[in-house]
Amino acid sequence: MASLTLSNVIKRYGHGPKANQVIHGVNAEVADGEFIVIVGPSGCGKSTLLRMVAGLEEISGGEIRIGPRVVNDLEPAERDIAMVFQNYALYPHMSVYDNMAYGLKIAKVPKDEIRARVDKAARILELEPFLERKPRELSGGQRQRVAMGRAIVRQPQVFLFDEPLSNLDAKLRAQTRIEIQKLHRELGITSLFVTHDQVEAMTLAQRMIVMNAGVMEQFGTPEEVYHRPASTFVASFIGAPPMNLLSSAPHVAPGTILGIRPEHLDIVPQPAAQGWSVRVEAIEMLGAERLLYTRMDSEQIIVRVNEGQGTVPAIDSTLHLLPQAERLHRFDEATGKRL
Repeated sequence: MASLTLSNVIKRYGHGPKANQVIHGVNAEVADGEFIVIVGPSGCGKSTLLRMVAGLEEISGGEIRIGPRVVNDLEPAERDIAMVFQNYALYPHMSVYDNMAYGLKIAKVPKDEIRARVDKAARILELEPFLERKPRELSGGQRQRVAMGRAIVRQPQVFLFDEPLSNLDAKLRAQTRIEIQKLHRELGITSLFVTHDQVEAMTLAQRMIVMNAGVMEQFGTPEEVYHRPASTFVASFIGAPPMNLLSSAPHVAPGTILGIRPEHLDIVPQPAAQGWSVRVEAIEMLGAERLLYTRMDSEQIIVRVNEGQGTVPAIDSTLHLLPQAERLHRFDEATGKRL
């Protein structure tokens, strides 16, 4: 196992004035054994960043270290990493055992050691009953576990996961997230996990890198990113529903955007001095909670309320809201950065 260091990592395609820069100086220190999630919308550069760590994309500037070694110019096979892809990339004509053992056979690892490593990975991933089956005889979740098993047997210094759960249905994704958490606790291998799904990011990450248009907007724990977003982008991307961002509501200073999470708005019986009066436009029932979509002048404000928390308001009725003062966030309107 090893630490991972990204120092002003840059990626550009082409040369000269027409070069297209897609990664803009990412800096991150990943501790030995840490599980880091890189999250962001499609096209933000998260997979490109992962592929540069893997050696599948050349680095245009900066430095990547795995442990003490600078790996910028090393081939993927020399970096001591293992990668799990979205599409599993299993050999259809090989058994589960042979798929997991193939890389070790190519590396001329002794047969007894191959058997021991595959058996251990199969036990961890609960694949022991399937070792003689072909990939076509497995479910999507089982195929993904085989792909992870193939990475585990390599005993790498760093695991790289490139949206590995994207092809699974919602129930299986949730189950596999739990399996990945258990796997990391057991193996403790430094891991980078790329996803566009902020729920995956929040549930899996020890720390997370939030990417936007090739820029690292924030690097912190899920709690830090959720409760103290570094920018309006992070505030609007992390959280379901996203943070309310208001630029023309009462009590908003000129040049400032005010942020408040939907769960940090209290419904009060009478208008309050620091409160807002809103009109209810729509209601979403989500089991144990409701989302109230309300409007104040030109601003939409979402309110999250728990089941049993008062009477359900009628559409077009007026609600009086009181934001929890200690939960307010302020951002610079020009830059979007936290104030």
